[in-house]
Amino acid sequence: MKMVALLRGINVGGNRKVPMKELHSIAVKAGLQQVKTYINSGNLIFEVDKLSAADTTVLLEKAIQKHFGFAVDVVVRTEKQWKTYASKEPFTDAAKSRPNLLMIGLSKLPLPANIDSILSERAAANERIKIINDAIWIDFADGVARSKLTPTWINKAAGSPVTMRNWKTVMKLNEMLATE
Repeated sequence: MKMVALLRGINVGGNRKVPMKELHSIAVKAGLQQVKTYINSGNLIFEVDKLSAADTTVLLEKAIQKHFGFAVDVVVRTEKQWKTYASKEPFTDAAKSRPNLLMIGLSKLPLPANIDSILSERAAANERIKIINDAIWIDFADGVARSKLTPTWINKAAGSPVTMRNWKTVMKLNEMLATE
């Protein structure tokens, strides 16, 4: 089964450095197969035989902690889930005109039922939010840097670590899943 793993909060501002070459090696040593990385923000595509997404999350988190000496939250989704994300983005205009500002947020734990209203209360007038299944979609029309929807605040609202990727990354990972 193919899966996608997203590492949260690495290689930002020179902190918590996780080189992709080392991440690749760690994943292979942990027993993952056909491992591929994409850009320096911590994206893995791989195959597993018998592990669930939850088991793979634990496996990767332990291996990263052991190798680097610090904890990294990892969010794992199946190929089927990822293909759904890539086919159901809610803001087509943003995907076309500002793909770097259209973000998907994925939480380690299930999202609270009222997450959309919690996020909407803090969103700026030009920011759009849509929850589709387990994904938080945010169109940061005026940019991410000035938004009040900060990573810390989103984590608090979700009750769990959330990692975000832009539309370009969503589509590139989807493309990588299709090749083999």
